[in-house]
Amino acid sequence: METKTFGAKKITIRKIWPKYFNLVSSGKKKFELRLADFDAKEGDIMLLEEWDPKTKEYTGRSIEKKVSFVLKFNLGDFGQEEVIREKGLLVI
Repeated sequence: METKTFGAKKITIRKIWPKYFNLVSSGKKKFELRLADFDAKEGDIMLLEEWDPKTKEYTGRSIEKKVSFVLKFNLGDFGQEEVIREKGLLVI
């Protein structure tokens, strides 16, 4: 995980698996669901670097995406933590 700041511009670098990289680069997948272990705000840049979990190496492909919306929450925020743990969440 790496974050670089250039003046007011912040770039956060993250790994992304090939199947998700292809969906992002094709324009079909327009969101990222990430562990909230970093700060992100609208206007920041996410640099997604394709990482192959089988070879444990970067493929050399990357894509930049501008952050247009950030929603941060904890599982207990909705009073349904147990049900969420049991059934999971959908991102639609």
